[in-house]
Amino acid sequence: MPASYKDLIAWQKGMALARETYRATGTFPKEEMYGLTSQLRRAPVSIPSNIAEGKGRYSPRDFQHFLKQARGSVNEVETQILLAQDLGYLEKDKAAVLLQQCEEIGKVLNGLISSLRKTEDLPT
Repeated sequence: MPASYKDLIAWQKGMALARETYRATGTFPKEEMYGLTSQLRRAPVSIPSNIAEGKGRYSPRDFQHFLKQARGSVNEVETQILLAQDLGYLEKDKAAVLLQQCEEIGKVLNGLISSLRKTEDLPT
């Protein structure tokens, strides 16, 4: 297990998604500033934030809990991206890139959760 949360691929990919989402929402309508824009900026930030917080707890059980929180945030981001695309705020190709990033993060998080479960005999 890496020594720092910054060494975790899931954290690195989460940070990249957060940056890309901030850039993508820069063109959203001004009336969405406190609606979908705000939601779609906060949710991806919670992915690497939860990973970092969990890693800092020094307990495999706590770390697994925060990884599951991060995985839930991935689902939240996917939903918001799909809504933004449906509303015409995100072009299909940009939405596809963001959704692909979400899928990758989800897979990495699932692997991390699974590896913790195996090494620490933790519940699912």
